[in-house]
Amino acid sequence: MFVVSLTYKKELSEVDQHISGHIAYLEKYYAQGSFIVSGRKVPRSGGVILVNVPNRSALDKILKEDPFYIADVANYDVTEFTPTMAGQGFESFLC
Repeated sequence: MFVVSLTYKKELSEVDQHISGHIAYLEKYYAQGSFIVSGRKVPRSGGVILVNVPNRSALDKILKEDPFYIADVANYDVTEFTPTMAGQGFESFLC
């Protein structure tokens, strides 16, 4: 599993030009079951996505489809982790 932290490197006015495409991208990977939860950072300096894919190679392929990545408006910091504890109802994410 991966935590992806996006940090905007362009002004919000430029980021917002790609927001509808980014939302469609998120919806695609929610529908496929790869994205678990996502949202904006507070303050709005980027976002975070919790991703469940088998390996880093699969994740990199997915990230390259993000309109934010394509437009080069965000940096991506990726942390891989092995879930060993989960709250009630989230046990399916454990390894």
